Amino acid sequence: MSSCQSQSPIGLVSVRQPAARAGLWAGGHSSCQAKVRRATRGWPPGGNAAPGRALEMVPGAAGWCCLVLWLPACLAAHGFRVHDYLYFQVLSPGDIRYIFTATPAKDFGGIFHTRYEQIHLVPAEPPEACGELNNGFFIQDQIALVERGGCSFLSKTRVVQEHGGRAVIISDNAVDNDSFYVEMIQDSTQRTADIPALFLLGRDGYMIRRSLEQHGLPWAIISIPVNVTSIPTFELLQPPWTFW
Repeated sequence: MSSCQSQSPIGLVSVRQPAARAGLWAGGHSSCQAKVRRATRGWPPGGNAAPGRALEMVPGAAGWCCLVLWLPACLAAHGFRVHDYLYFQVLSPGDIRYIFTATPAKDFGGIFHTRYEQIHLVPAEPPEACGELNNGFFIQDQIALVERGGCSFLSKTRVVQEHGGRAVIISDNAVDNDSFYVEMIQDSTQRTADIPALFLLGRDGYMIRRSLEQHGLPWAIISIPVNVTSIPTFELLQPPWTFW
């Protein structure tokens, strides 16, 4: 991991980049300052800097990976979001044997109490999973891949849970989205869900479904969750279409 620090209008900013892309820091500290200025131009909209918040900038923005920022809490409402990442690896089909990044729902759903070394990731039919599933039998005791849209994130999670799914991965319906993680929150119904619910970039979801269609397969085989800190070649296992 390569990193640098620079002062900005919002306080001390540390820009971090995977070692595989350390060449982006050519130019040293001045280059880092330039990147920080581009990232923080116009911030903050008001208020005093408050330490203690670790936030992440959208991957790929301005050509770098992420920021750890000391800044006003109000920034979270203006495009910077706090994220906890969870990783899973596709084991089959082999052409998408990559480690994918997902983000858990903010205020509903459960957590993974165990690691599934091999479990099916089954695309739901219909994809939006807002009601009865045509392939619900195959989702029982497996993980469902559904698409955003048509109903709330919580509703989708409950549908998968009612069909016996162990978890749900909800991919964005914008197939060109390769960087922005949507924060999945509770709807206004006060319902609950017990299974883990994860958000996946639209580009990643599209590539998984496309591979399954090309191979004529009803599901992918994945390992979830994956501890990436134990993988020395992590950078080499990430989807080539996503900037890291």
